[in-house]
Order: sequence, then structure tokens, then C-alpha cells
Amino acid sequence: MNLSSRCFISFFVSFVATSSCVGWSVADEPFSVQWAWSEQEAKSAGDGFWPQFRGPTGDGHAADSANPPTTWSETENIKWKIPIPGKAWSSPVAWGNTLWLTTASEDGLSMSALAIDRKSGAVRWNKEVFANDATQPDFHVFNSYGSPTPVLDKDRLYVSFGAYGTAALNRDTGEIIWQRRDLPCNHFRGPGSSPILYRNLLLFHMDGHDQQYVIALDRKTGETVWRKDRELEYGTDDGDIKKAFSTPLLIEVSQGDSVSKQVQMISSTSKAVLAYNPEDGTEFWRVRYDEFSTTARPVFDGKQLFISTGFGKAKMLAISPFGTGDVTSTHVAWDSARAIGSKPSPIYDQGSLYLLDDRGVLSSANATNGQAQWQHRLGGDFSGSPILANGKIYCFDEQGKGHVYSTDGTEIAVNALDSGCLASPIAIGRDLIVRTRTSLYCIE
Repeated sequence: MNLSSRCFISFFVSFVATSSCVGWSVADEPFSVQWAWSEQEAKSAGDGFWPQFRGPTGDGHAADSANPPTTWSETENIKWKIPIPGKAWSSPVAWGNTLWLTTASEDGLSMSALAIDRKSGAVRWNKEVFANDATQPDFHVFNSYGSPTPVLDKDRLYVSFGAYGTAALNRDTGEIIWQRRDLPCNHFRGPGSSPILYRNLLLFHMDGHDQQYVIALDRKTGETVWRKDRELEYGTDDGDIKKAFSTPLLIEVSQGDSVSKQVQMISSTSKAVLAYNPEDGTEFWRVRYDEFSTTARPVFDGKQLFISTGFGKAKMLAISPFGTGDVTSTHVAWDSARAIGSKPSPIYDQGSLYLLDDRGVLSSANATNGQAQWQHRLGGDFSGSPILANGKIYCFDEQGKGHVYSTDGTEIAVNALDSGCLASPIAIGRDLIVRTRTSLYCIE
């Protein structure tokens, strides 16, 4: 298990904070697990705690208790399979014995959320959240109208369809509690950034062709708490270069020998990655780069951040998050352009980075210096992000193949389903939940 953003979390659901390291106790802090959930809430989910994009800690790691299968087919190890109407690449989320996901009609005029029984695959409810008279003139070959993954707390499901709307739903009934349809952004290639929770806030990116900003909403009411416009030199008036799709990541850093801790929201976008104070949007530092349409979610090993810079030719940057202001020339430890994914997010574990290139190259690099450790060409095209479960890497391509590798680069299995994946899988308990272009599977 890596240090990453869980550096003082006893993973799977227990984050034990002491006054000596953070200045408060669990009893005083209702958001003691990843600054978003209480320890009691997380424990109530049992082995089914996958409340956000890329899992409990947002970095692709399943819980230690997860032990999904390594082999499957349309006739082997399928607990259930159900069709999912529409076209959407959001990943499922889980809490206990319920799964939730979003979908959208292919024309984008209807946007919905579903709750599904994890044991049987039965649809508990299916709720249209937004109906649209028209859609933006998007050009999204690789995207959909329902790509952002929702996020959960103990009572609510928070869904975002970018500029089309953001809403909080009663997770048990699908009843809409609040919604916002007044956050402008011309996505041009479709929405992509998933929302995250930080204490009482719902945070997400709105990086479009015309406007680029980060916003924090009160998760109880949906009211705007703060908004921070991007203040970047993009070097062009072409809005297609200004858009981005990455989901922010919360980390905690300690400045020098100080016992005080600083929570940073790491926000990758076109041409730069920025660290903000999630409380009010104040910028801590930034690192500039040449690439655009940044999509992958960052990962953190407790000392360094690892950022995939996006399209053009993606690079992986290792960044020290302890600076102030523009630290491009001082805080980048190394960079690499070798088989770096533009869309799939990386995994960090025990000193190694695991990288999946869009064109099907799976590789490992030393996190300290970026040196390659092993590499395999899988073939296929990849958009979804890999996950790490029970010491194994799982990744699914757009053509229907699911690959399982050990962290030393040994191929364990290659499995086929009828349709390919653009969503990322999740692993909870003995279940591997996989969304393909047409269906949702529980593989056990």
C-alpha cells in the first residue's frame, strides 16, 4: 500500500488523526476519511466503499479487502449483466450493496442517474435529472454527454453533467434535493471533470472553450461558496487548447519541519497544474507545461505529485508540492515522455508508477527518477483508467479485452467481453464492476 494521499490513513475506511499531527481529533472532525466522510460513515459501507472516481482515495487503489477474479468471459464468473441505456462513460460508484451511475441519451437531451442492487443487478430507481431542449455543438469522438463520475456521501448522490447541470439526489429514492443549471461553460468536446467532496464542499473543474474556472458549492444547498477563474497564459486564442477534463485531487503536505499541515487541491488543466486552498480557492503554487486538454487525475506518494500533462505528447512530471508561486523551474524533479497516457490516469504503489498509454502500452517506472522498469504492449485503445486490487493491475480497452497483470509485469490473464470500455472499473469485496459501452457487469 502506498503513502499517497492516504499517508496517515489506515486504509480501507479508517483514518485515525491525532492532535500531534493535525491539531484535531476524529471526535472533533466529522470529515475524518479523505476530508469528505466520517469514519462511521465509511465503515457503514462495509466492503462496498467506492464513493468517487478512482476509488476511496481517488488514486485507483481498491481496499485491502478487495479480491476480484482474474478470469472471466461472457459465460464465466458473471454474477449478473444488465443493459445500460444511452451513451455515457462515467464510472460506477458504490456504497454497501448499492451501485450508482449516470447515463445520457445519445443526443444528450436526457440525462439520468440509476441505482442498482449490487447483489442482483436489479434497478432500484432510474431518475431523469436533466432534460435539455438542445445541446452544445460538441465534437467529442472520445467523449459522451455523461462522462463525469458521480460522488457519494451517506445520504446523497452528487452528479455533474458539466454545463448541463449539477445536482444532489437522495441516494435511496433518486429525489432531486437541489440542482444548478447556471454554471456556464462551452465544453466543446463534452464535459469530463468529476466532482469531489471536501468537508462541506462539492468541488469540480469547468475548463471549457470559452470559460475556465474551478468552483466550490455548498453540498447541502448547492449555493456557490467560491469560484476561481483560471489565470493562465495559454499562448493562444484557440479555445480548443484551453479546455481540459481532469478531476482534482486532495493531498496533505507538511511544510518543512513544521507540525502544521496544509491541504491542497491539485488541479490539472491545460498548460499548467495548480494547487489551490480548497477552503477558498487561494492559489498556493503552479507548474507550467506545453500540453493541453489534460485529462488524467494526478497521484501522490506523500512527497511527490505525478502529473500527466495531456494531449500533444503527454509527459509525466514528478513535482514537489512544497513551493509557493510559479515553481516550474525549481520543483519538477523529473519528467518523462515514454509511453505516458493522455486519458488513463496512473497508479502509484510502493515506489513504482504504473502507466497505461492510450495506444495500449502498460509500463512501470521508478517513482524516484522516472527510469523504466518494465513495459508490455497490450494492443487496443484505452480511455478508462487502470485500478490496483489485491496486488494486481486491471485495465480494460475500448474493444472488449480486460487485462490483468502483476506489479512485476507478469501477464496473469486476458479476458474478453462483448463490448469495450471507456469507463474505469471498480473493485469491491469479491466483485469487479465493469461498465462497457452497452452494459454493466458484476464479475465475481
